[in-house]
Amino acid sequence: MAWAKNILRVNLTSGTCTNEPLNMDWAMKYLGQRGLATKYFVEEVDPKVDPLSPDNKLIMTTGPLTGTCASTAGRYSVVTKGALTGAIACSNSGGFFGNEMKNAGYDMIIFEGKSDKPVYLMIQDDDAQLLDASAYWGGSTWDTEEGIKKAHGDPQIRVASIGVSGEQGVKYACVVNDMDRAAGRSGVGTVMGSKNLKAVGIRGTKGVPVADATAFLSAVDAGKAVLAENAVTGQGLPAFGTQVLMNVINETGALPTRNHTDVQFEGANNISAEAMAEPRESDGKPNLVRNQACFGCTIACGRVSTVERTHYTVKDRPEYQNASGGLEYEAAWALGAATGVDDLNALTFANFICNEQGYDPISFGATVGAAMELFETGVITTADTDGLELKFGSAEALTTLAELTGKGEGFGAEIGLGSKLLCEKHGKPELSMSVKGQEFPAYDSRGIQGMGLTYATSNRGACHLRSYTVASEILGIPEKTDPLETDGKAGLVKAFQDATAAFDSAGLCIFTSFAWTLDDVAPQLDAACDGDWSTETLLEVGERIWNLERKFNNDAGFTAADDNLPGRLLKDAAKTGPAKGLTNGLDKMLPEYYELRGWTADGVPSNETLDRLAL
Repeated sequence: MAWAKNILRVNLTSGTCTNEPLNMDWAMKYLGQRGLATKYFVEEVDPKVDPLSPDNKLIMTTGPLTGTCASTAGRYSVVTKGALTGAIACSNSGGFFGNEMKNAGYDMIIFEGKSDKPVYLMIQDDDAQLLDASAYWGGSTWDTEEGIKKAHGDPQIRVASIGVSGEQGVKYACVVNDMDRAAGRSGVGTVMGSKNLKAVGIRGTKGVPVADATAFLSAVDAGKAVLAENAVTGQGLPAFGTQVLMNVINETGALPTRNHTDVQFEGANNISAEAMAEPRESDGKPNLVRNQACFGCTIACGRVSTVERTHYTVKDRPEYQNASGGLEYEAAWALGAATGVDDLNALTFANFICNEQGYDPISFGATVGAAMELFETGVITTADTDGLELKFGSAEALTTLAELTGKGEGFGAEIGLGSKLLCEKHGKPELSMSVKGQEFPAYDSRGIQGMGLTYATSNRGACHLRSYTVASEILGIPEKTDPLETDGKAGLVKAFQDATAAFDSAGLCIFTSFAWTLDDVAPQLDAACDGDWSTETLLEVGERIWNLERKFNNDAGFTAADDNLPGRLLKDAAKTGPAKGLTNGLDKMLPEYYELRGWTADGVPSNETLDRLAL
């Protein structure tokens, strides 16, 4: 139970949609969503495939708890070989799309091949068909979602789509659902665009049965009580969203600023959660309108925001004055501190553009920051940037590039390459703050040492959502560790990586892990699903998934040399804050990590490890 036990295979080349049974032997080993879809992917796709080739596949996938009444059980993921990185990609999204997919009776949808014209997939329970998307091609995710709902006469249809950025090949294009939720990193939307697949619309009415309803409801109620009583999930995130971290991380001395040349941003308070809630002088209204929740979520960390109507970005553009999808911490950091911009209205507007045109604000903002350093150091000039003055702190440059990048126009086309390719093009690869081609999120690893190891070893490139050691090193969850020390961080990172893989594969939001351990998740899964789902089983599943992803990357050509950080973080000490004088101690942590993982000194899973995990 809980699994729909059904897959929809969509061959875009032939235009066919075929149902097939879920491989339950694999489900028992990989659970669902991230883990199970990755298993399907690695079994069917050559690791050396070009991400934009028709031979690459793209899988939309749910977890066994997706669509149930468990808190936050609305998640779905997109699994493919990432266009930005060339590594295994699994990008997770909230909203309501995942629930609709599960209620239509599908654990996953596997897209293969390439259509010879723009199409979208429309699913209404058992009826699945590919339809002409020419009316939506060239349009935004907002227009596409509204158009599909109107065309089918049902406002309850849930839509996941790409914007113009995905069509134009922006390397970090997203898949956006519910207007402002996104499978946001690694270029999964770029892969979708390469297949001429514009959108997926779903209306599902079947429901999601569980194995033992009484036990499941009891476990769910217990889990919700834990979330409600926790200071982070019951108070901080509902009130302030993830933006609660802006001032906290800045004071910690771990807020990457101006392309990681600093670790503290003097304008942090101007773009913080507190600033979002303050009434503006001009009209007395705050940036923040209210919070919002994804399907089934009792945390409600999402934001709905407005831009001041007289601000230059939206003065004559009413459609942007009151959009949804307010700033979250990672986006606010990338658009703000990474570029030196502290104009809250400009950041909010740029974030709206990222949602509308469907591209990752983290990679975009970090790439703009790298371009600004190239400009400030004279590597590029206005002759290269179509006249734009790319100086740190320029809100106008940021918002202009937001619009150009989404459309793939002017210097925006270069920003759309991502920082790695951009910096390589201009002869300064060291200025790209990335791992495996993916830009860093909002934590400087000189001030939070465990995040350096997290970034270096992440299977999808630099990522905080694969091992959020910030929880321990800064917030003291589940126990406090010293952010400036390297001792013990290898074990901490491994534990977070394995547990996170299990959370992701269950269909739950990782934010529940601020309050829950796997001891809280196991009873919910055990009551919902066939099989025996103990905490120990889930930890083994998480470790198996991590090693499966690693093996794919190794076969794709990644080596231990790719488990590294930019020289800036290893050689240039933090200038201010608690970490002043420190660099990241990756050289101390990485060998211990390999040993704990049961990998060779070259970062390859040993035969013993592969045998133990049935890989």
